[in-house]
Amino acid sequence: MDRIAIIGCGGSGSGKSTVARELARILDIPLTHLDTLYYDEHWTPLPTAEFAAQQEKLVTRDRWIIEGNYAPTLPIRLAAADTVIFLDLPAAACLRGILQRRWRYRGGQHRADGVYDRITWNFLRYILGYRRTMRPRIRRLLHDHGPHVRLITFTSRRHANRLIDHTRRATSREPDRGRPR
Repeated sequence: MDRIAIIGCGGSGSGKSTVARELARILDIPLTHLDTLYYDEHWTPLPTAEFAAQQEKLVTRDRWIIEGNYAPTLPIRLAAADTVIFLDLPAAACLRGILQRRWRYRGGQHRADGVYDRITWNFLRYILGYRRTMRPRIRRLLHDHGPHVRLITFTSRRHANRLIDHTRRATSREPDRGRPR
């Protein structure tokens, strides 16, 4: 795993930022949170062409982790990735993650790791309908632009945590002791 795209229900508390941060630390790979590229400090989005150009530049590196959905530019990352981690958690798990994050940051916003806390009714509807509306689109993009990638799909945080634990053990050269992968 040298070029890793981490995707899932956007901004949703699915755990993308956490998984990305842990893998970047363990594997010593540069991490980019797409939210920090896309929005400035005033929540103004970057023009689409500029956002795509920045990603085109990022994926030329030998090693990277890029966390975030942004389906219109996902083909850029898929074409260059060797691994895609898809956090496909149920809406209830994502909503729990949002509440936990809101409590952790006391309702504020945390830009350093790409975490944004803008909860609106539209955002909640997006999370509740993600698996019905966005997941099929993501699956099509994966099929069309990423047939060469190693796709790792998680439907729970517990399974994602197992990957982190396994990766930590593998890089520290500790015996695996038969734990699930």
